[in-house]
Amino acid sequence: MSEIGTASETIVAIATAIVPQQGSIGIVRMSGSDAVAIAKTLFHAPGRQPWDSHRILYGYIRHPQTSEIVDEALLLLMFAPRSFTREDVVEFHCHGGIIPVQQVLQLCLETGARLAGPGEFSLRAFLNGRLDLTQAESVAELVDAQSPVAARAALAGLRGKLAGPIRRLRGTCLDILAEIEARVDFEEDLPPLNEGEIIIQLENVLRELTEIVATSDRGELLRTGLKVAIVGRPNVGKSSLLNAWSRSDRAIVTDLPGTTRDVVESQLVVGGIPIQVLDTAGIRKSEDRVEQIGVERSRTAAQTADLILFTLDAETGWTPAESDIYFQVKERPLIVVMNKCDRITSEQLETVQKSILNQLEDKTAPIVATAATLNHGISELEEGILDAVNAGNLQAANLELAINQRQAAALTRAKVALEQVQTTIKNGLPFDFWTIDLRGAIHALGEVTGEEVTESVLDRIFSKFCIGK
Repeated sequence: MSEIGTASETIVAIATAIVPQQGSIGIVRMSGSDAVAIAKTLFHAPGRQPWDSHRILYGYIRHPQTSEIVDEALLLLMFAPRSFTREDVVEFHCHGGIIPVQQVLQLCLETGARLAGPGEFSLRAFLNGRLDLTQAESVAELVDAQSPVAARAALAGLRGKLAGPIRRLRGTCLDILAEIEARVDFEEDLPPLNEGEIIIQLENVLRELTEIVATSDRGELLRTGLKVAIVGRPNVGKSSLLNAWSRSDRAIVTDLPGTTRDVVESQLVVGGIPIQVLDTAGIRKSEDRVEQIGVERSRTAAQTADLILFTLDAETGWTPAESDIYFQVKERPLIVVMNKCDRITSEQLETVQKSILNQLEDKTAPIVATAATLNHGISELEEGILDAVNAGNLQAANLELAINQRQAAALTRAKVALEQVQTTIKNGLPFDFWTIDLRGAIHALGEVTGEEVTESVLDRIFSKFCIGK
């Protein structure tokens, strides 16, 4: 690739996260034709340990000129083509920390390797036929997964669960194109084209494509998660709600209104969806400059959130302050949370709920009763959130297909092109016109798996990977 270098070079990178005073093992990965030779220069394996593929050697990493021991380590050998990149790959398993792995990396660079670019190991796996493009993207998605469900979806992609259907649909389109082009070139020598069969095949391809494209929202939700803001006036229990929900003491809780002066964040997983919860400062008018800044940040958080938890005190019910706040957030998807419901009777709670409904413009907005200090109503709140984002059945959904934005764009182009083919057939245009959009659909489907892809697209995809991948 233009930004990464040539595939003939031997590349090296640190393949594990390096954190000072944390982590017992750090891995330096090297791939290329000179990987084994460089390893033999740097690694001393005592005794008669065989340098065979898929062996782990024990020994010492030494400076090639001074013979000074840099680290005691293990060396993992994987010879081509039985490796991730289908090239010779070696991994130095060093002691964790910054210094050992940095020293080993530097020795590899001084001995002839080049520092790998972002995602270059995965890029070589793609270029050498070890992975298709959907599998390569799944590697990055697995690394970035924020929930077990997202990890399972990425693993499904890595196993080819997306590539298989796409290749099959592309194959069907290629067969249709071959049939049509044969009639264009040899119409007099072949029986008439069965247009009815072609129409049925196109309908089947379009139906399956539509189902796959529909998973893009699910895939985006699994990858990026949901931003939820807890909004309300001071002292309605927003911080208590966050603490109960996250099972922590992230937010300071007191009886004094205005305790929270800034936005407090917590990361949760609900129904397999990563959720970033924002506990905001109570929204009210104040002469306190610091509190004013907190209130302004609360408003900003509310405007950028995917979902608002509009929280009020069930004991005091809807007040003019709630009306002011509601006016600011009513355009956002929201759930009304009646907190402190343990302080009133069930009859009073029902009355409060009716009064809230009278104030809401959207009479279908969910209303959930909670008692945060007692951890009551949290499961009902989570169910409400899943329902609000139409993801209540996410756990049971077919997670083997959850496409990303790039894949969705290409598949949408393929879908539009095939719909145009249907229109062309319906209008009775000649076969030559059929093939134009059919080729476009085939090209778009090939972009998904990598059969049809430009260098600039590959650069853009793999530049988002971490260096060691």
